Amino acid sequence: MPACVPTHTDHTSHTTRAKAASRFSRFRRPHSPPPGGSGFRIAGADLSASISVFLIALPLSLGIALATGAPLQAGLVAAAVGGLVVGRLGGAPLQVSGPAAGLTVVTADLIQLYGWRTTCALTICAGLAQLALAALRVARSALAVSPAIVHGMLAGIGVTIALAQLHIVLGGTPQSSAVNNVRGLPAQLANLHPGALMVSAVTIAVLLAWPRIPGRAGRIVRKLPATLAGVAVATAVAVVAGMNPARVDLPSWRSHAMPELPEGPMLGLLAAVLTVTLVASVESLLSAVAVDKLVAARKEPRVQIPRARLDRELAGQGAGNVVSGALGGLPITGVAVRSAANVSAGGVSRHSTMLHGLWVAIAALLLVPVLDLIPLAALAALVMVVGVQMVNLVHLRSVQRNREMLVYAVTVTAVVFTGVLEGVVLGIAMAVAVALHRLTRTRITVEEEDGVHRVRARGQLTFLAVPRLSRILHQVPQDADCVVELDGSFMDHAAYEALHDWQIAHIAQGGTAEFTGRAGGRIAEPADESHACCRPWTPWRNHHCGEHPAAEYADRGRSGAMESGSGPPGSWPSGPGSSGAGSSGTGPSGAGPTDGAHANGTHTHGTHPDGWESCGWESGGSQSDGGQPGSGPGAGGAGRTSSSRQLASGLSSFQRNTAPLVRGELARLAREGQRPSQLFLTCADSRLVTSMITSSGPGDLFTVRNVGNLVPLPEADGADDSVAAAIEYAVEVLQVESITICGHSGCGAMQALLNTPALLNTPADPDEPQTPLRRWLRHGLPSLERMRSRHHSWARIAGRLPADAVEQLCLTNVVQQLEHLRAHDAVARGLAEGRLELHGMYFHVGEAQAYLLAGGVAPGHGGGDEEVFNRVAPTSLAASRA
Repeated sequence: MPACVPTHTDHTSHTTRAKAASRFSRFRRPHSPPPGGSGFRIAGADLSASISVFLIALPLSLGIALATGAPLQAGLVAAAVGGLVVGRLGGAPLQVSGPAAGLTVVTADLIQLYGWRTTCALTICAGLAQLALAALRVARSALAVSPAIVHGMLAGIGVTIALAQLHIVLGGTPQSSAVNNVRGLPAQLANLHPGALMVSAVTIAVLLAWPRIPGRAGRIVRKLPATLAGVAVATAVAVVAGMNPARVDLPSWRSHAMPELPEGPMLGLLAAVLTVTLVASVESLLSAVAVDKLVAARKEPRVQIPRARLDRELAGQGAGNVVSGALGGLPITGVAVRSAANVSAGGVSRHSTMLHGLWVAIAALLLVPVLDLIPLAALAALVMVVGVQMVNLVHLRSVQRNREMLVYAVTVTAVVFTGVLEGVVLGIAMAVAVALHRLTRTRITVEEEDGVHRVRARGQLTFLAVPRLSRILHQVPQDADCVVELDGSFMDHAAYEALHDWQIAHIAQGGTAEFTGRAGGRIAEPADESHACCRPWTPWRNHHCGEHPAAEYADRGRSGAMESGSGPPGSWPSGPGSSGAGSSGTGPSGAGPTDGAHANGTHTHGTHPDGWESCGWESGGSQSDGGQPGSGPGAGGAGRTSSSRQLASGLSSFQRNTAPLVRGELARLAREGQRPSQLFLTCADSRLVTSMITSSGPGDLFTVRNVGNLVPLPEADGADDSVAAAIEYAVEVLQVESITICGHSGCGAMQALLNTPALLNTPADPDEPQTPLRRWLRHGLPSLERMRSRHHSWARIAGRLPADAVEQLCLTNVVQQLEHLRAHDAVARGLAEGRLELHGMYFHVGEAQAYLLAGGVAPGHGGGDEEVFNRVAPTSLAASRA
């Protein structure tokens, strides 16, 4: 009897889609809202997040403008443009752009060389260059830069910023370079300015202490960003103490400097544009990738944020730099600190970024008297702390762990002493040199242990190592036993030929040769690549990831077509593959293709006399056995012989490959008994491999499978005690911690419920007896009634409506069976005692994608809660469960 029988082959034709849409429309409720909303609305989460980001961006923008030597308004212009322009046009919705510390050194150098107005023109040129790079779709190329170079560049910039701002903190004026700033420190320390030093000390103390305030008071005050708190407290101290330090002086916007045409040597101007483009682009793109990781790990709010489109983000950054430069603003880049604040504050769309830019623009126009009270020493202290934090210890440990400390050190040193562009170039050169050294450095030794000669090769085996390898191999006596241990991740053709030729010659002369890895595992000859794309879950009987000749399928089709007629007309499809195990999609759900050319056998399609559509696979022998296509019980002895060979071949493969790996664990389980953590109740469909989907092993899951993943109610007519007994045993005896009900796409049981629900209660022919399958599927009728009911919200997948009525019923069935599960006494006691959890799951076969019911437990009968299945992300299960 088939488990779940796909009933249609999806040819993705307009006719099939039209039929699916019309079938689904039968269950559409008259007052259902349209799939998409209309109008411009701003979420409350975006509003609050924008205020948090604004409070961080305002003092930082002023501080970075001060550090570069640009007019202070330039920082506010860049922050406003970064929010409004890049926020609207960029490809990373939650990334916040504006003036960043990473461009401080570059911009300061440009201002010293060419003046502020020319620097604005160079910013426009850099923006145009970014637009050109975005049009060429090379954004992802920036990710090829070694992390050690990027971290070293930022650390070098941070050191340069900190050294320059230290002079302002002490009451002096920074020098033109990091070296000069270091040389001028003794003189500056001898001529301290007490007022500036006190303001700076207060700012730094607040910045460091603010995140560490304990208790409830700390949770309350931390709603105000530390940057704003530090500047505000220092300003208040300066006003109350009657000090008169140098303060922010925002001139009238009427005198705001605008760009002018650049003048100077063309080569120097091109180098300046290249530097701004390189640093701004790399920092923005890496920040966008980091924001994606933060969003994926975020639990609240439960809103799906699209992943960053890097080429669009690069284009948005280019447009922002063009506008900022034209309006007399600093260069713009994506800012990791503000972006992280936007994510943690709960931003859900690009509206939060755009609103933050609006608030900055309003502050720049209306809050000038307030901003003029801020001491310059407070802004300098703020930027100095940011510069010190750019030397990230986490990044340093990561670089050391990956053995790239030399690249990091060279980049940092070069950026500090020569400049950003030169430092990055020297860092890339060092990274290439290190890579070549590792590729060519190979240590080959030979020693004798207990009569066995062991040749050890450490490193990559390339043609450069072949002379040494050949010399060492010929030191092994001709008739000796030899083990060659290869400890490397790469071997080129020349090295392979040298090893292969020596092996053949050594064995011909009476010796033995064996190749192993560092752990001692034997390395065999190159395996057949026909199944390499799907390992470690291959080969299985119906597996087809490679190409097969069309003639082979034609022969199998003719053979299967003749055999498929051996059974009685209209009979249920039978045979090992009748559930569509070889299908690559989900059949009737319309969610994925179901192509008969991807099955190891013949596809047969027919209609039951009662109107039940059926679709079966007349499975043949595996190619490794050389078997011919067979069928189910109606076929001849050849089919049964082929099945026997398949079973024996599979068992032999297990004993040969898998049993040695799991024997120890199974022996432990045999001694200690099973202690599964959860009961997993799913459909008997052969396409659902529970251990593969859940990444579980022996002893992890107590699994119950039946047609349609149904849980009969305890007092239901004709209830099946086998399911109830399994539930009671799992909960009361095994003490499982959770129960999961897993449905799947393209379920034939759900298709049968949709097509002929009346036949489950009353057969079309009164003389025809109720079959066991029909009696069993009657337990799924409550799911059909729930889907048609107006008192329950639709079960759906987050972000889209179900593809058709079959998928809608598959989702609804999971929710309904969870309610049936709670009616069992053992489950009810476990839930009441708090030792048991219930989870709903849906697996889309064609997409190989799992979805979890939000909240895990099925809602009550009130219909007030929405039943949403969230996509399980590859990186974060907790985020999908939230």
